[in-house]
Amino acid sequence: MSIAELRREYSLTSLRRGDLDADPLAQFTKWFQQSTGARRTGRVRKYLIRLYKSLLMITGAEATEVNAATLATAGHDGRPSARIVLLKGLDERGFIFFTNYGSRKGRELAENPHAALVFYWVEQERQVCIAGEVARISIAESEAYFKTRPKGSRIGAWASHQSEVIESRAVLEERWREMNRKFPGEDVPMPPYWGGYVLSPKTVEFWQGCPNRLHDRFRYSKQPDNCWQIERLSP
Repeated sequence: MSIAELRREYSLTSLRRGDLDADPLAQFTKWFQQSTGARRTGRVRKYLIRLYKSLLMITGAEATEVNAATLATAGHDGRPSARIVLLKGLDERGFIFFTNYGSRKGRELAENPHAALVFYWVEQERQVCIAGEVARISIAESEAYFKTRPKGSRIGAWASHQSEVIESRAVLEERWREMNRKFPGEDVPMPPYWGGYVLSPKTVEFWQGCPNRLHDRFRYSKQPDNCWQIERLSP
């Protein structure tokens, strides 16, 4: 089968204006909880999701990380780059993730604080696109999260000079062993070049797959008075 022949029909459910919360962060939370199975609604959807997960177990495949999202950034030259990050927090400020400040995304965010996040939940046939401004969170907040990470990951943050060229994997692994010797106990401090960001949304778009590619799309746009305008978009 050629790439052009790959296609999927979307038929789980629809999305109507009356289904939406007035606050996009509340609507996102609702969809996110449903994607984790915490608040599944509808007998058909519940059955289909259960069937899908059963097939994953039979084939040995793993379900998608529901907090994984594509983060798109661009530097001062306007050339975009994208990668997957993990959502690690959501509050009234926006969407929180963590990384190395010296990584490509960190450097681009320093040059241009505008970015976009895209979540895709294949089981629910849903997509959420978020665009807004990004800022660093406080050191104290970053340190609080850093302490919750497994020790190996904390050591990894010291060992990896993210996005820099290295000679071989052996070099990386030796750095990890060196840092592990440097911090033999559980108390591994947070590197000064590592921490969190929050993306404060200006627009949030909810997409629900529908038959015949007539998908339901609604966009929230933040207004000068901080209220949200909701508009249906053509698919």
